[in-house]
Amino acid sequence: MTSMLSQALRSLPATSAWAVRFSARSFSCSPLLQATVQPKSKKTLAKTGVKNIVVVDGVRIPFLQSGTSYADLMPHDLARASLQGLLNRTSVPKEVVDYIVYGTVIQEVKTSNVAREAALGAGFSDKTPAHTVTMACISSNQAMTTGVGLIASGQCDVVVAGGVELMSDVPIRHSRKMRKTMLSLNRAKSLSQRLALLANIRPDYFAPELPAVAEFSTSETMGHSADRLAAAFAISRVEQDEYALRSHTLARKAQDDGLLTDVLAFKVPGKDTVTRDNGVRPSSMEQMGKLKAAFVKPYGTVTAANSSFLTDGASAVLIMSEEKALAMGYKPKAYLRDFVYVSQDPKDQLLLGPTYGTPKVLERAGLTLADIDVFEFHEAFAGQILANLKAMDSDWFAQNYMGRKSKVGAPPLEKFNSWGGSLSLGHPFGATGCRLVMTAAHRLKKEGGQYGLVAACAAGGQGHAMIVELYPQ
Repeated sequence: MTSMLSQALRSLPATSAWAVRFSARSFSCSPLLQATVQPKSKKTLAKTGVKNIVVVDGVRIPFLQSGTSYADLMPHDLARASLQGLLNRTSVPKEVVDYIVYGTVIQEVKTSNVAREAALGAGFSDKTPAHTVTMACISSNQAMTTGVGLIASGQCDVVVAGGVELMSDVPIRHSRKMRKTMLSLNRAKSLSQRLALLANIRPDYFAPELPAVAEFSTSETMGHSADRLAAAFAISRVEQDEYALRSHTLARKAQDDGLLTDVLAFKVPGKDTVTRDNGVRPSSMEQMGKLKAAFVKPYGTVTAANSSFLTDGASAVLIMSEEKALAMGYKPKAYLRDFVYVSQDPKDQLLLGPTYGTPKVLERAGLTLADIDVFEFHEAFAGQILANLKAMDSDWFAQNYMGRKSKVGAPPLEKFNSWGGSLSLGHPFGATGCRLVMTAAHRLKKEGGQYGLVAACAAGGQGHAMIVELYPQ
């Protein structure tokens, strides 16, 4: 597929509408952050006989580069902090919460159900059920939609959903040979049996097994796949660096302007209080251009500067039926409307989840791309974002790979990730989805929009897309 995409897409005019928009757009985008537009009058997506489900509010502790201030903590510590922050922000009584769902990817074996451990640590009743889900980079998206399902089915009225990741301390295992030997030693009944097992140990038994961000089905790292995807869609190194610089520049402006109101100050035990995401680092094209290829060496285009970085963090949102929220006196932030999950080839289409999910969720909601006021897409790699934008704007791709008559179209950049994204703010695998939803809700209010579209790719060739509707002001 890669060679076919390369040949077909390179034959497209270099001055396509998307390319012109991208190259001509100023990356500072400061007017976008200052302007406040009056809300547009559109139809609501409420459906007869279907419960309206709202997100009352959401928080996250600062997303930090792994190996920094959270390095001595455990995942449940971060998740607990996000839960306590949500309780403080919303003043919701703990006993009102019917269920808690968290997403995570690299699980700490001591707290495999991190949702339960965090809930108990945050002071929730031991009568409040909690479970943990995993779906790679869309784990907290899955946590949120699980909560939506529990409320829509009438099982619950109030659900807390969230996500957590701690890449500073990932499980490192003994080799399988050593594990088998150690388990056999536990079963050995005599000294002679134990000595015989120990005598069989060889130096290679001591080689550890490190976790890798790689596909089990293909053995390819995600960065390598992103590099191939960028090449297939003829995305240049310069375009990727420009997009990454845009993300960092906009994130820094959003930080300085106080727009990231979902971020909570967190006093790290034994350390200082952290108040901001620490991966935002606006640089220059010259400095970024000096970096070498990180995955496909020496000629690849994906580098450390145009990739998301390993991140520690946690997030949480409070989800209710609209009826329950109003009865409790809350003014919700947004409605959570239609959503879809998609899957495709994990080898050549690993990172194209937004391309497949966007037209499906728009059709489900009865909307078009032009109806969307705010786009919040997960930025795994700059090349991944730009490849998705090209794929979405390609009739050829829609017809040949998606079985569709025509393209859905590319989101206009003036509506796209205008407060930064995962490239700059960070990407704790299990926690990013909640950040996307809350950023969409806050941007809708700030920019006077009504509909937001959240989308993300995930390992395994999966993806998610959701429509968020601003709650009437």
